[in-house]
Amino acid sequence: MLASCAPVNNIVIKNTTETENSQKTSETVSKTLPKEKVNLDELKIQKKITPLYLNKNIQNNVTIILSEKDNKKTISQFINIVELAVYKKKIKDITFSIKLYKDQNELNEYLSKNNLSGRIFIGPLNSQDSKLLDRYCSEGAIFFSFSPNRILAKDCVFLVNFFPENELRTLFHYFPDNSRVALLYPENEYGFGINKIIDKIADQSNSIIVNRASYKEDLSNASDSIKELGKYELRKYELNRQKKILAAKKDEKSKKRLIRLEKFQTTKDFDFTHIIIADYGLRLLKVAPLLPYYDIDPNTVKFVGTGAWDDKVFYDEPSLNGSIYPGIEYKKRQKLMENYKNLYEESLLRTSTLPYDLVGLLDYFINNKFTIKSFYEMIGQSNLKFSGVDGNFYFKNNKIERDLQILQITEGDVGVILKQK
Repeated sequence: MLASCAPVNNIVIKNTTETENSQKTSETVSKTLPKEKVNLDELKIQKKITPLYLNKNIQNNVTIILSEKDNKKTISQFINIVELAVYKKKIKDITFSIKLYKDQNELNEYLSKNNLSGRIFIGPLNSQDSKLLDRYCSEGAIFFSFSPNRILAKDCVFLVNFFPENELRTLFHYFPDNSRVALLYPENEYGFGINKIIDKIADQSNSIIVNRASYKEDLSNASDSIKELGKYELRKYELNRQKKILAAKKDEKSKKRLIRLEKFQTTKDFDFTHIIIADYGLRLLKVAPLLPYYDIDPNTVKFVGTGAWDDKVFYDEPSLNGSIYPGIEYKKRQKLMENYKNLYEESLLRTSTLPYDLVGLLDYFINNKFTIKSFYEMIGQSNLKFSGVDGNFYFKNNKIERDLQILQITEGDVGVILKQK
């Protein structure tokens, strides 16, 4: 049985069982909270909260705000997973209401007419509507938006999503010292986003970016980009030069080496030790085989993915055998996915684990009678982590962060080679 999140010491967090007494849990927390303190004067400024509201309790009525323009299947599953979380975690004394709004005007009108002091809102799902939220921070509202736009994480707006920075930091922390990394990415929002943030993350590690290449979304120039990235023509020229030199020699050692080199199309002296392929879906299944085709050998260069590779569809692609990516092993969420499919007769979307874990977190804050002030004090402590089906998580600068594992694809399956901290 899955359970609500509750911190039990100053570093590690685990799920409580449904039979544990909430009062006992509350006492444990009060005795073991970290000594780290949040400057409340700074807090009032940063969160733009009217001081009058800081000591108000978090309300026990949570509102899910969703746009009618959002994908219908996503909306349906979002509501289903909240319902399942309430049932499985045996959540009591909290009400969840749903507000479907037509446009931003209706959303603003709805928020303006409600008592926002200590009111928690789950949503919106999109970035455009999430831009409106911070205007309500001064009234004590708290929003958990699912927007992927990182700049919206501020004041009373917390972002819950799978963020590439979190994944890249995990990878660069894992890479051996002095690793030389190449980046291959599509020319779309996801690829450009990875390219924009990777340098800062690499600069904070002991590895360096040595090369990068991009390709169009329709893959029309993917072959040329990969050849350029791997310096295919240059390495081919160098191998042919070596073959000519050896062919002119008559000694047995040169003849044997020439026979070995005839097996190859290019030399194997790559500039990089790892290549991050920042793509997913059908494009990844088409791009990945092009790498070994143009002699970027996965036995020499480690192929690396992002969290977007967390899908069984990629495990049977031969060119990805031995590749690694950051994520959480499937068995962590397997029970939830099975429960969901049995109940709703559809597969759980990968992103639906996020609201499931969030419901457990809110249950803890509400049923332990947190005030707005104490809520911000606790959630601002990045060394205090909560446990969920997506692993240990916490909030840093109002964005969710997860302790990720390093997973490796091996012969149609995936296994953990580096566990969570």
